[in-house]
Amino acid sequence: MSSSRIVTYSPAYTVVPTYECFNRCSYCNFRTDPGKSPWLTLSEAERILRSLTSQNVCEILILSGEVHPHSSRRQAWFQHIYDLCELALSMGFLPHTNAGPLSFEEMQKLKEVNVSMGLMLEQLTPQLLQTVHKHAPSKIPELRLQQLEWAGELRIPFTTGLLLGIGETEQDWWETLEAIALLHQRYNHIQEVILQPHSPGIQQTFDAPPFDPHQLPEVIAKSRQILLPDITIQIPPNLVPDSSWLLACVEAGARDLGGIGPKDEVNPDYPHPHYHQLKEILEPAGWELVARLPVYPQYDDWLSDRLQSAVKQWCNDTLLEESIK
Repeated sequence: MSSSRIVTYSPAYTVVPTYECFNRCSYCNFRTDPGKSPWLTLSEAERILRSLTSQNVCEILILSGEVHPHSSRRQAWFQHIYDLCELALSMGFLPHTNAGPLSFEEMQKLKEVNVSMGLMLEQLTPQLLQTVHKHAPSKIPELRLQQLEWAGELRIPFTTGLLLGIGETEQDWWETLEAIALLHQRYNHIQEVILQPHSPGIQQTFDAPPFDPHQLPEVIAKSRQILLPDITIQIPPNLVPDSSWLLACVEAGARDLGGIGPKDEVNPDYPHPHYHQLKEILEPAGWELVARLPVYPQYDDWLSDRLQSAVKQWCNDTLLEESIK
């Protein structure tokens, strides 16, 4: 099949070091208050990872709530994330970390044990600091944009994205995308841009309707015009439940469905569709669903020898061999 008719996904599992977070975004369905939930232990993480070794899981997404940069627990929190990545890597998985804004030194350190990393920009408009991000100090737009710049300087393959429907305007979408495109022009490090529609969950306090998924194809088409062709547009299929609109999103230019695992930790009220369900939607329309690695092939030489060896091991795996040729 032509490569232009391929849609990719990552066989993934999300490991959460801690749900505690010092931000209080009003749309969040993930966080708990600091000190209110135990951190995942390394022994528990090892038990989980061991259970995945026969399940064709490639990517381990380390997704964490945030500990304040000046907290006495920050160093222990960061070391714990590093240790979880090291554990996953040592067991043959490929780690990808998204743990909120990090210092330059923290990013540099995590590069040793991650094949890629990520951080959602969400929206760059400062207006949201008066509303949904009023109690979320790490959602300052300049702070998050700085992460993308540092990722470029450090040559870290990176995923970012927009959260749609949290009080921003259409013009805000295009300005955020243009900022991403500008940084990518300089560093060529953005693998994917996620377009994530706001989907209300039972934990949030933000009283707003879901983003209309029928708008997504138009947003994707315009995004495709703004972003460089080598940036893949990703959509979460569990947040576009109508199969005809999922196909419309793909036709409009979305070519990746992200990590498909047992649970969407960010949107726990919306279960991921199974791989076979997605195949049944895509294949009759002429699309092939193909597994991919959490690092795209063009970034292999950005990785250390150790990480390159780990990636190469997966390249020999029959699950992924077609997607990386």
